[in-house]
Amino acid sequence: MNDPVLKLDGLTKVYNAGDPGEVNVLRGASLEIARGEVVALVAPSGAGKSTLLHIAGLLDTPDTGRVEIGGRDMSALSDRKRTDVRRNQVGFIYQFHHLLPEFSAEENIVLPQLANGVGQGGAATRARDLLARVGVADRASHRPAELSGGEQQRVAFCRALANAPALLLADEPTGNLDPETSDTVFATLMELVRETGLSALIATHNLELAARMDRVLRLDNGVVSAG
Repeated sequence: MNDPVLKLDGLTKVYNAGDPGEVNVLRGASLEIARGEVVALVAPSGAGKSTLLHIAGLLDTPDTGRVEIGGRDMSALSDRKRTDVRRNQVGFIYQFHHLLPEFSAEENIVLPQLANGVGQGGAATRARDLLARVGVADRASHRPAELSGGEQQRVAFCRALANAPALLLADEPTGNLDPETSDTVFATLMELVRETGLSALIATHNLELAARMDRVLRLDNGVVSAG
């Protein structure tokens, strides 16, 4: 298949429309992510990268424009089918791990699989396999508060990949870590992405990390351009 995994075409988004303080966050933003491609999205703070990622991941809707995932127009789908796409085809990683504090590392990875109809045994096996691949297998039974920042984010990576998505969306995935840990954790993320053949759009302020990806895009004044 030659369709891009993700295609955004002419996205616009206005907050407080009609209000004197309205904000035009996106002004016709467009981009494509090919299969297996890892793309950096570089933007200054407040430029709208989180809004763009939320729209790309079907967590929000644009005022105008088109979102295609795997060649399918998402606006043509019902809410239920959009939810199915989001659960099965898209993985999310945020700056803060957002792990469920009352559950162990393994359980945080098992839960999205159970919600997707995977049996307990298979979900646990996959969770342990993913934790081993990011080097924290020995922390499987620990709750998030018992993990370091880097370990927490590694578990968040595993959770994002739990249901084997085709597309990974990451919003400053190492932005909450110190530089040394950030570099190590980012290397782990890139290794995981390459091993699984994922397509990824990764927002970052870090130009050194961006340069290690296949391509760099810049979001500025609501428009996406080559970085």
